[in-house]
Amino acid sequence: MSRRPARTTHRGAAILTAMLLMALVATLSAAALWQQRRALDLETAERARVQANWLLQGGTDWARLILREDARSGSVDHLAEPWAVPLQEAKLSSFLNNGNSTEDLPDSELLQSAYLSGGISDLQGRLNVSNLLLDQQTHGPTLRAFARLFEALQLPQSELLVLVAGLRASQATRTGAQGATATPLQARTLSQLTWLGLSAHTVAALAPYAVVLPERTPVNLNTASAPVLQAIVADLDAAGAQRLLEARARSHFRNLAEVAQAAGKSELVLNDALHSVNSRYFEVRARLRLGSLITQERTVLQRDGLNVKPLWKTREAPTHAIPTNASVQ
Repeated sequence: MSRRPARTTHRGAAILTAMLLMALVATLSAAALWQQRRALDLETAERARVQANWLLQGGTDWARLILREDARSGSVDHLAEPWAVPLQEAKLSSFLNNGNSTEDLPDSELLQSAYLSGGISDLQGRLNVSNLLLDQQTHGPTLRAFARLFEALQLPQSELLVLVAGLRASQATRTGAQGATATPLQARTLSQLTWLGLSAHTVAALAPYAVVLPERTPVNLNTASAPVLQAIVADLDAAGAQRLLEARARSHFRNLAEVAQAAGKSELVLNDALHSVNSRYFEVRARLRLGSLITQERTVLQRDGLNVKPLWKTREAPTHAIPTNASVQ
């Protein structure tokens, strides 16, 4: 029997070892490249997120400036003013340079890939849930207004009673074992009314017509939709609400007397506690498309004179488009 030379055996082992080492190096290199690519993707995503936040913050500041300038022009708010015009999706660079060259703009590559859309809506064009209580007691006129709205939307009146009971419970203070007082968590947005017993279906139906604000507010009859007008103005039928919409489209109401005149009912009961022609609370909805990243948020603004401050901000799931002002429905 012939014996294989030891040199040949050693050579085969060396080749096998070299192949194993090459496979190990290739595996480690691939893992290192994957880790580097993953870190780069994370850094890119984080950078895009931060840039989107700053650009959306700029959009909110721009909305605050518009509302501040609107306050300088007069105390009446209506849908023919600049703040009520929605911004259709447009390239941010063309929006900022006003037709000039983008060479002087910082980070023009970023601006070329950014698209912004949004709008400002009047929150006082809706029924305010906070008006249902006055000094922890049910406010009759507001309760009847909500009852009319529930009836128009074909929502169960029993849920309105549940809502009122939940509001009263949320405002009541309770004394703990140690004698300290505590207040239950209160709803800040309409979607949070499910905490008080409203169904998700009812909350969705109320969304265009109701709002939760931090204080009692009248309804702006210049911006309210037809269902809200019928709800907040007693004895106003669908035909009367349509007459008001057509009248204010020709010329906005400067005072409540003009509203009664346009409705064709001299006996129409209007008062400053429930009705107005101006607003202090607005909502800014902004949507930014930055490459493949889509960011959408909602900000509630409070305006007192020339001071316009944000109250809270909510990040939303991206949608295909920003809805137009619900007040014009």
